[in-house]
Amino acid sequence: MSDSGPGDEPAPTDPEDTPPQRAITPFVVAAAIAAVILGGIVLTGWLAPVEKNVTDSDRIAGAVREFADVSSRYGPEPPREAVCPGFVPARSPMAGRLQPGETGKDIEITKFGPVQINGENATIEVTSRVEDQEATSTWWLFRSDDDWKVCNQPVE
Repeated sequence: MSDSGPGDEPAPTDPEDTPPQRAITPFVVAAAIAAVILGGIVLTGWLAPVEKNVTDSDRIAGAVREFADVSSRYGPEPPREAVCPGFVPARSPMAGRLQPGETGKDIEITKFGPVQINGENATIEVTSRVEDQEATSTWWLFRSDDDWKVCNQPVE
């Protein structure tokens, strides 16, 4: 007699009782796609950094806003590092609108006019509001080490 009989065969399994087989392929493909996208982002940032996308007009507008902020905090005599060499507070773009020793006034830049750049000098029409009084004037700026500084007149 043999030990293997009809009762010794493995029982057939029901497909619903068997857990589904999971393949690793979709995960590998997703990881590869993510790596390619991330590599593209890093490469793009390296080849064209954001700093290079900022124009001189953007830098000039930033310098004007910074000057308004500094003038709000320090009054008509801003710190020397905030302005160009030879800056005279009496001829500041804020002269007459801020009194000596007066600080804390809210200065809002409401509009920029066209920017004219001539080498290291630039002019821009700026409309500013101080205590609900709006005024438009031409501001002079000077470029020093890639930074624009507010001036009273063109720097020679």
